[in-house]
Amino acid sequence: MTTTTHTDEPTHAADLGARAPSRDDKAVAVWLLICSAMIFAMAVIGAVTRLTESGLSIMEWAPLSGALPPLSEAEWQRLFALYQQIPEYQEVNRGMSLDEFREIFWLEYIHRLWGRLIGVVFLLPMLWFWLRRRLKPGLARHLWAIFALGALQGLMGWYMVASGFAERTDVSQYRLVAHLLLAVAVYVYTLAIALRLLAPLDGGSRRAGALRLGLVALVALSIITIASGGFVAGLNAGFIYNTFPLMDGRLVPEDYGALSSWSANLFENVAAVQFNHRVLAIATLAGAIALWAASLAAPLSASARRAMALLAIVAALQVALGISALLLVVPVWLGALHQAGALALLTVAICALHSLRRAGL
Repeated sequence: MTTTTHTDEPTHAADLGARAPSRDDKAVAVWLLICSAMIFAMAVIGAVTRLTESGLSIMEWAPLSGALPPLSEAEWQRLFALYQQIPEYQEVNRGMSLDEFREIFWLEYIHRLWGRLIGVVFLLPMLWFWLRRRLKPGLARHLWAIFALGALQGLMGWYMVASGFAERTDVSQYRLVAHLLLAVAVYVYTLAIALRLLAPLDGGSRRAGALRLGLVALVALSIITIASGGFVAGLNAGFIYNTFPLMDGRLVPEDYGALSSWSANLFENVAAVQFNHRVLAIATLAGAIALWAASLAAPLSASARRAMALLAIVAALQVALGISALLLVVPVWLGALHQAGALALLTVAICALHSLRRAGL
């Protein structure tokens, strides 16, 4: 089989995807889309792990040997004994049986195993494409950057988990959000490169420039909203004020500024954290609807119009999921679905932005 090289392609990063995709470009794009789907699933698995309080059940970090589960009763007993030493067991789960420990262990084990699998599915094909010279010039550095971010995200995951071993009954909300944002960064980067390879940029109308800027702002707002949701999860703030739109009968909760430090209220006060997430979510929905309305008068392709309409629909569904999760006091399945909805909205926004970009931008 003859391999295709790209010796005549420009090396500037902006030129990725600027021409019709070759067979190699399509193959690389499909592989990156598979990786993107796996990262998406990883975020949902992480939500389930968080909502079931399973994240601290494995107290050892062994990137290679840790791929194997406990294979003997003695090993199960050893791991359970380690878990019994931390505050989460002593203050929250005291009296937990070994069978109950196994339940939370398996969720965290699946979470970590899936992360390892993503690393393998990304690294091995990347090396194959690279060594066979099937990557267009300028692409390899992007792929290595994605791999480095993924490795950093894994390290941050362990750093996050370690914060719950000493004095806390839970992980640090700051480290949780850092872990989440790194996952989002890897996902967005991977998806964006795949789209530029699979769907080349065309000469979009310059009259859509305002829409493109609006979509960039919406992507940024969506990521900020996801980060605020991480603080809600890290502080278990979704389990209080389970009414909407009021919080304990007030639009702004009475305890919004309860902490003496103004900045601490933004990240450590459960009332303020939940209120801020509500405001950001509604602002994201309003932005998506406004962009869709503006797109009706813009000279867009049929695919771009569909993307803009889908953006408003997914934003509305995501807000509905968030409100439902709040009113039902965050059942695990609904909390995980809400996490998936956040990534789905970000995905549609990125796809819409790509559909509006003109060649050379």
